[in-house]
Amino acid sequence: MSDIRVERPLLGVSLVIFAETVLVVTGILIRELGGDVGVAQIVFLRNSIGLFYMLALVRWQGGISLRTSRLHLHFMRASIGVSAMACLYYGWTHLPLGTAAMLKQTGPLFLPILGLWLLREKIHPILRWSLPIGFIGVALILQPSNASLQLAVLVGLVGAVLSALAKIYIRMMKETEPSRRIVFYFALFGTLISAPFALTSWAPLSYWQWAGVAAIGALSTLAQLSMTRAYHNAPAGYLGPFTYSSVLIATLLGWFIWDESLSTLTILGMVLIFAGGVLTVRARSN
Repeated sequence: MSDIRVERPLLGVSLVIFAETVLVVTGILIRELGGDVGVAQIVFLRNSIGLFYMLALVRWQGGISLRTSRLHLHFMRASIGVSAMACLYYGWTHLPLGTAAMLKQTGPLFLPILGLWLLREKIHPILRWSLPIGFIGVALILQPSNASLQLAVLVGLVGAVLSALAKIYIRMMKETEPSRRIVFYFALFGTLISAPFALTSWAPLSYWQWAGVAAIGALSTLAQLSMTRAYHNAPAGYLGPFTYSSVLIATLLGWFIWDESLSTLTILGMVLIFAGGVLTVRARSN
């Protein structure tokens, strides 16, 4: 008798919103640490703590084989993913919280283009409309009058492109590599890759800063687990729009904590990115 997968969309939505909320809280912690601790050091500590969590999981849970014949793909995925993480962390520390969260969500706009280029995936007809809509929104968020803000936005966009590219490498491994093995090698190679950059600008941490870094590692892992579980309970096309809940949460928290405000053009750009992203996710799920 075959197993029947039971879909629970309400649980899936709840887990997605929870995961996105946790990621915004992580962004707040990164911003608080970013004033005294460099991005490279935070990236290194986040990955090394994640590696510790994965080693504990392998040791205590058992049944997780780390043997792989695709080590080169794991290394490429980690190299790209760590670079994306550094760009994302830079955005959290230099942009309004809502803008940084929205830039993180532009990844779906780049994924079809990268899929066409690297995997020869077909472009769904809807994408001919959704991608231009989303990229017009990106153009509105870019503000030439503010050079420092524009640089941070560009770094955030680079991070979104790299994040989408990292997902392509995960697709290349999905037939042979279970998710926990992928996460383990990402933490391992991420730690090794980021270590030289962190050591060149290392700053001693206080007890509270160590607690903050540990929380970032734990919360990031919790968000990954919640998001993975969400997609076991509902289709990607159904859950995709709810991933943008982080933008609303981040905007409200940025206003409440730091009295941040967004310009009319930025808000319009966010709306267009949301529309383009949702259409793109729906098209890809079909």
